[in-house]
Amino acid sequence: MTHPTIPVYVNASRVDVPPGSTALDAVRAWSPDAAAEVSTGGRGIVDSRGLPLDPAARMSAGSILRLVAVRERGSASDATH
Repeated sequence: MTHPTIPVYVNASRVDVPPGSTALDAVRAWSPDAAAEVSTGGRGIVDSRGLPLDPAARMSAGSILRLVAVRERGSASDATH
């Protein structure tokens, strides 16, 4: 018996994950190393529009994810220098 999966796209690569999987699960299916970086805060996940996505967000068939570097935000005084 085969288990149903849904297609999710991570950085333009298709991965098949079980229904109910999270964004982090999809990233982990694509690259365990990248998932570790998301878990430690070194990378973030954005949706197809470039909006930040919670790693715990549930995926639906055809979801599109991209990984981005996470930069620390400086204070307002840093912006003036």
